[in-house]
Amino acid sequence: MLNRTPLLPGSTLTLTNARVVLANETITGTVHVVDGLIDDVSTGVTSTKGAEDIDDGYIMPGIVELHTDHLEGQLRPRPGVMWPAMAALTAHDAQIAASGITTVFDAMCCGFTVTDKTRSEILPIAVKAIREGNRLGHLRADHHLHLRCEVSDPKVMDMLLPLMETETVDLISIMDHTPGQRQFASLEMYKKFYIGRHGLTEAEVDANIATYQHGHNTFAHANRKTIVDMAKARNIPLATHDDETEAHIIEATGFGIDMSEFPTTMVAAAAAKSQGMSTIGGAPNAVRGGSHSGNVSVMDLAEAGTLDALSSDYVPMSLIQSVPILRDKLGCDLSAAVAFVSANPARMVGLADRGSIEVGKRADLIHVTDVDNFFHVRQVWRQGMRVV
Repeated sequence: MLNRTPLLPGSTLTLTNARVVLANETITGTVHVVDGLIDDVSTGVTSTKGAEDIDDGYIMPGIVELHTDHLEGQLRPRPGVMWPAMAALTAHDAQIAASGITTVFDAMCCGFTVTDKTRSEILPIAVKAIREGNRLGHLRADHHLHLRCEVSDPKVMDMLLPLMETETVDLISIMDHTPGQRQFASLEMYKKFYIGRHGLTEAEVDANIATYQHGHNTFAHANRKTIVDMAKARNIPLATHDDETEAHIIEATGFGIDMSEFPTTMVAAAAAKSQGMSTIGGAPNAVRGGSHSGNVSVMDLAEAGTLDALSSDYVPMSLIQSVPILRDKLGCDLSAAVAFVSANPARMVGLADRGSIEVGKRADLIHVTDVDNFFHVRQVWRQGMRVV
């Protein structure tokens, strides 16, 4: 069994001869950890007995991931196949940790699209597995629950209410995947996507569009308000999803929401920043050089100053891959690029104890080597304990 509690009292870890990526600079130096917390950061190489020589590799803060649905793919690896929950979670967790992610918000669908109703079956299974995995100490990363609430689903509250009463929910995103707006502003793109991905006929897609638009017109507004009120009463951070227009941003800020996940246009991202919202873009978009569904390029958002953080969404390794891309594209130093995947997302959800290498913070650290501008994760420590 993996034990993910902090180091025993008096236990230490020393990493030396490393390029240590701090909040505002990169130094050649040493990081000393005591009891799972960073105790000292200094320049120079130490000869202290037991110190681990990083051989001029990078030591970076552990990555903080706010939105990944990667677990769903492990639970349902093929259509019609449901994998045993703890085995699926363990496989998911191993890939998360090997990608340098030490804190992960597992984004589970609460409410479903008319083309993918099995997500409602996955939800309770996944939540139970995450809770048990954390309790038993099976997991390498620090797992948190992120509920993606589909407001057009008439049954979303039936799924959400039991979880709000029994589970620790750490983030809620307000989603509306109704065709004709947000992610699928183009009905032609929507049809192409679902006919190709799900093998539906055009008639079936047209019927789904009609059902979804009815749900949007009938239930979305009331569900959105109820979910926001519940989250605020419990001090749960809130995010909107796939904002497309300035009106979407104004609606969100009117509800007091301060995060915009995956804005689909430059207009929405710029409006979010002007209204004081933080923005999250997709790291796969950054790695691929553009959106797979025709939405705005994340790198364009970064260059315009309208991007605060990245999420791996469906490819865990994309976060660490995006760091050198951001550094080179923006012409910024490595510290600034790393902040998009560590300090910034941690700040956005109030995790002040992690996200940067500073004395007193959690020793969530990753050892990274640069191989032809590809950042390779060699080792990972969570609260001073090696997990990869």
